[in-house]
Amino acid sequence: MSVCDDSSCRPLRKDAERNRKRVLEAARDLFASKGLEPNLNDVAHHAGVGVGTVYRRFASKEELLEAIFEDGINQLADLAESALCQPDPWQGLVWYVEQMCEITATDRGLREIAFSKSYGGDRVTAAQERLVPVQKKLVERARIDGRLRPELSSTDLPLLALLAGTVSEFAGHVDAELWRRYVAILLDGMRDRSDRSPLPVAALDDDGIEAAMQSWEPAGPRCDRG
Repeated sequence: MSVCDDSSCRPLRKDAERNRKRVLEAARDLFASKGLEPNLNDVAHHAGVGVGTVYRRFASKEELLEAIFEDGINQLADLAESALCQPDPWQGLVWYVEQMCEITATDRGLREIAFSKSYGGDRVTAAQERLVPVQKKLVERARIDGRLRPELSSTDLPLLALLAGTVSEFAGHVDAELWRRYVAILLDGMRDRSDRSPLPVAALDDDGIEAAMQSWEPAGPRCDRG
């Protein structure tokens, strides 16, 4: 005789799915505000469930990060593709930078995982690899159009997102929109003008940005700390 028939098992399955959604929502909220530092115990506490409930749904922190942030990084790629469809190359780039910075300024966890290679698994890596070539096309199109200063590189874009995030970390509790001021200043500096002096340091090349992303561990080594 089975422990439960189909009808008696259904409420358990619904409860399990409800708990999974509860854990995901709590983790998104916690990582957005605290970055990737919290562990699965912290997520359980924030969700108001036992830590066993979290571990039954996600065997490791990496698995939880994949479930949360694959879509977030793909959202950045979707925005870049939308920007490529805009008829004006400069306005398309400006729109993308503003959208990217709004997301990364308000979601610390996404900012940290999108521009680091120290967290997540194959799904996060695939989303990161989808984003890179689209950003390159976006920058190259604006450069060819003549309104983007020629020294600008697609490898500068992650740094812009990180700068917007730093403003939010420093003063977001005082003015949640302050990051917009500095993004506007940065965008003005990106515009090509005849009176501009050359930038004092070259952008990172592809190998340089890859090395920086590989070594940046904002939440400490990997994510197998629980």
